Amino acid sequence: MPTKSVKVGSAVGLHARPAAIISEAADELGSEVLIGIPGDEPVDASSALLLMTLGAGNGDTVEVSGDNEADVDVIVALVEKDLDA
Repeated sequence: MPTKSVKVGSAVGLHARPAAIISEAADELGSEVLIGIPGDEPVDASSALLLMTLGAGNGDTVEVSGDNEADVDVIVALVEKDLDA
């Protein structure tokens, strides 16, 4: 399962707006993608509520994993952007 580490780019972290954008994109992908804090249980990236429960702030490192590397790359690119800008 491809896994990539990425720093959260949004100024407010994975809160309402960034979580909604990421979850919407993950929901449209052809495979399941998970996001988690290293060492903790990952959550389904297609759930904005679960993403917000991670408590990941700006600059925190999260791990993105899934069965399809291209899908993981899509979510990694979103997590590292400032989606509040």
